[in-house]
Formats: sequence, structure tokens, C-alpha cells
Amino acid sequence: MNLNENFNPSIHKYQLGGLNLVLDVNSGGVHVLDQMTYDLLDFVQPPFPETCPDEILHAMQSKNPEYQQSDIAECYQEIQELHAKKILFSQDEYEKFAKFATSSPVKAMCLHISHDCNLRCQYCFASTGDFGTGRKLMSVETGKKAIDFLLEKSADRQQLELDFFGGEPLMNFDAVKEVVLYAREREKETGKHFRFTITTNGMLLNDENTDFINREMSNVVLSIDGRKEIHDRMRPTPNGKGSYDVILPKFRKLVAQRDKNLDYYVRGTFTKYNLDFSDDVFSLYDAGFDQISVEPVVSDSKYPYALTEEDLPAVSAEYEKLAQRLIAQDRAGKHFNFFHFMIDLNAGPCAIKRLKGCGCGNEYVAISPEGDIYPCHQFVGMENFKMGNLDDQTFDLEMKEKFAQSHIYNKSKCRDCWARFYCSGGCNANNYQYQGDILEAHTLSCELEKKRLECAIMIQAVKLLENRADTDIDLKSYKHC
Repeated sequence: MNLNENFNPSIHKYQLGGLNLVLDVNSGGVHVLDQMTYDLLDFVQPPFPETCPDEILHAMQSKNPEYQQSDIAECYQEIQELHAKKILFSQDEYEKFAKFATSSPVKAMCLHISHDCNLRCQYCFASTGDFGTGRKLMSVETGKKAIDFLLEKSADRQQLELDFFGGEPLMNFDAVKEVVLYAREREKETGKHFRFTITTNGMLLNDENTDFINREMSNVVLSIDGRKEIHDRMRPTPNGKGSYDVILPKFRKLVAQRDKNLDYYVRGTFTKYNLDFSDDVFSLYDAGFDQISVEPVVSDSKYPYALTEEDLPAVSAEYEKLAQRLIAQDRAGKHFNFFHFMIDLNAGPCAIKRLKGCGCGNEYVAISPEGDIYPCHQFVGMENFKMGNLDDQTFDLEMKEKFAQSHIYNKSKCRDCWARFYCSGGCNANNYQYQGDILEAHTLSCELEKKRLECAIMIQAVKLLENRADTDIDLKSYKHC
């Protein structure tokens, strides 16, 4: 038996927020352990002898002379019991589903209604709105063809999703309205249902389009980066002026008038310029929003605002700081949702979703203003990823199958990664753009995702323990959730 600290890809153990946490990767079980049991996991893994071997007892006492052999043996037995319940060192039951990760009906679409924008955001992956192909708007005719394409390719799927995207969609809002009206008519004919989303920078919001959005859009994404000085630095108008003071009252009005049963969130981006991004999260909360996402910029390291691996310690520390601030916020009865810390430890996505993620290029496609079909919005403009065109009714099924097979078991870095069932292999577009292959996980994105997951799990563990009836339990000594 190797008594060096073991690497076992079926568990992930870490310390955060005063807790010793262990994630059982395959079952999703989360355990909060006392220090002795936490240390013992460095020396044990299946198959387990019936009693704790002497060499493990001695190794544990070498690690901490205060540990008593009888206590170590008791902890060993508890680990055995958790393993027997299949919530610690459990087997991977997901790989067998990989054979079902094949081409599926298309159920979601990103409709690039506008390849033009009225802001000049420095970090824009879409070349300030035109995706490097020239500024243009989608015609109503092309939008209707996109609806027909989605209805046809969705097979027997009843619930369909469509995101109006840009550039800035409100620059072509008449077309948005016409496409929605057409889709509602097609719903009556087909018995299917569209769930619409729109992403906007807010500059052109007014009473008319706000009313329409709040009536027709199941979700709305409002782009704002946080504090005024941070937002205006990265999201100026073409003449260099800030946009924060223009959009904030418009966003507040839209949210105030929005039905509480409909979704929205404000979405920001943080860069090297604001590594203290937890202040931007709370700035958005203080501005009146309770559904918040502030995400790391993904960009070429040549740009001064880009995040690099050198920034990982600072970003990780800030995520931990944000997690503690959110715990304190909850304790004060002032809850809001931070998108990247939202995690369900009791349920979560189905097996196939865990393997494939967003379904880019398979269940989900993007349509350019010219009617060209791409795997997702971030691939638009990359000619080698063009999948077809609405006008000539082409659709590359071989490429579709290639994306269908871009699951975690075909990604070498993902197969044994503890976070694989949560990130599902990461973003294919980022993988391709920064690693050169959709199957090669983007290292920086991976590290950030893992830190967010650690924080999210810790937050949920704290909530669970604090909500227990036996509140006198010491969080640091409670065995498992």
C-alpha cells in the first residue's frame, strides 16, 4: 500500500471557509469532515481491508502525534460505511451514457439579428459588434427562415429556445418584433412553444421596447459591468463617452416592471483592471438587481486588460472573498443570486447534459445576418466552422456529429478532472480559439471554473449546516452532509 498522499480522481478534498470539504465526484455527495477524517483520506482508497492497517495508523500518528489509534480506527470505519453507501469513492456511472452522446435534434438557436452595435466595448469578442464581417442587420425574411429551420430540425422537441443577439439587437428591433410574431403564429400550427431571450446593452431601451421585452421575452440579459468607473472604462460609446448613466435607470425600470415569474439577470465582465470584482457584484446589488453575473474576460493575453495565469491567485482570493460576503449577506436576510455560485447539490442536470454541456454545434446553433449557420455565437465569422446556410438549405451533419462527440470522455484533460460533471468540458469556442482544438480544455478557464465550484459548494455546505435543527453542531467537526 502506497502511503504517500493519494491522488484519487473520484474525490476532491479542499479546505475553505473554515471547513474541511470533500466532494465525491461521481455521486455528487459533499462531506464536511473533522480534521482527523480529512487527513485519513490522504492514505486510504478502495478496496478497503476490514480493519485499518497498522501502517495507516502509524502514518496518521506521524502526521499528528495527538491522534489516537482508536479514534483513527473509528474514522476508518466511517469512511468504509460512506463507501458502502456509494457516496464516497463511488464509481463513475456516467461513462456508459457517452454512447448516447450522438447527434440530437436542434432545440436552441442564437439569432444574430444585428451585426452592429452602438457601444465600443474594449473586450468585445465580436469585434465591437460586426464579428469581423462588416456591419449589417438581419432581414425579417432571414429571421423567419431561421424560425422554420429550428422548427424543422427540432424533430419532436416541443420546447424551443431562441436568443436575440448581436451586436445590439435593439438596433434592429422592428425585425425582432416581426420574428416573434411569426414564431407565435407557427406555434399555433405546430403545437411547439418558443422561449425567447434577448441580450441588450440598454442604450436604446424605451417604453415601447421595454413593454415588448417584458411581455414576450422569458429571459433578458442586461449588460453592465458593475461600478460606474469600471463600466465606463470598458464600455464607452463610439465618441468615447461613458454609457453607465444612460443605461442604469433604463435597466432599473425594465426590472421593476418585469413579471416576477420571468427571468432576467445583469451580466458584467471583469478584467485585469478590476480584480476586486466582488465590489462590482455588490455595486449591482446596491443598484437594485438581485440576479447577477460578473464573469471573467476571456481574451488574448496580448491585451492589457486580459486575465492571465499570473492573475489566478488574486482572482481565486477574490472569489473566496465574494463567497464570504454572500454568506454574510444571506445571514443578514439580504439574499441575491450570483450566477457562478448557483449550484444544486441535490439534483442538477441529467447525465447527457453533464457530459456535453451547452450542446454547441449539436443541439444549439447560431445564425448570422446572412443566414449562415455556425455552432454557436462565438464561432460566427469563422469560415472553417460554417455549418450551412438557410437560403441554400445546407446543414453539415458531419460537423454536427463532431460537436456531438465533444463530451468529457473525449477530452483528455477532462476525463479525470474532479469538476468534469459541473463544467462538462468547458466552452468549445474558447477551447478552439485559445488551445486550437475543441477537445483541448482551455487551461485558464478551467482553473477559474474550479475555484468558483469550490466556493459554490462551500456556500451550500454552510447553508445546510446552519439550517439544521441541531444548530449546536460544530461545523468543523460534523462528519458529512
